[in-house]
Amino acid sequence: MTTSKIVIADYDPHWPSMFENEKSRLVESIGQWVFDIEHIGSTSVSGLGAKPIIDIMIGVRTLEEADTYCLVPISDLGYEYIKKYEDQMPYRRYFSKSRNENVLEHHIHLVEKGSEFWERHLAFRDYLRANPKTAQEYEQLKRKLAPQFSDGNEYAAAKTDFIKGIEAKALKQRGAQII
Repeated sequence: MTTSKIVIADYDPHWPSMFENEKSRLVESIGQWVFDIEHIGSTSVSGLGAKPIIDIMIGVRTLEEADTYCLVPISDLGYEYIKKYEDQMPYRRYFSKSRNENVLEHHIHLVEKGSEFWERHLAFRDYLRANPKTAQEYEQLKRKLAPQFSDGNEYAAAKTDFIKGIEAKALKQRGAQII
């Protein structure tokens, strides 16, 4: 039997303030290059159980500016810049920050504001916020899948069909199209 490293915690009302605290630090550091900073992922949906990792999406004008002006300052805030994922997602710069060696605390997804990644993630979040029944179904799926996986990427892949279905509905409601 596989020992699960994927933990789905009950919703923590501190998650929004954890996001706001980190957002303030980011604005102070790179604010002049940023259009918007959004709390995304399951911790951004009130009442939704989630892996206790705050996902932060930073919207910039161009990735070229971000590469020049944002990567080092974000790293200076204690984040690890993980370049290897750019092979699969060249439109995103990814960072993680751990509370200690074993516990991730924050992820940053730095993308161009208005990009397909930006729109999909906001549409998904907003749909879950507006549709508690769907959010509950998503939590049930996550709790069912979590014990089956010890690898976060495999766990994420197992949720893909559900997420893509919600994104399609959400983007249709917004009048946007999946690119």
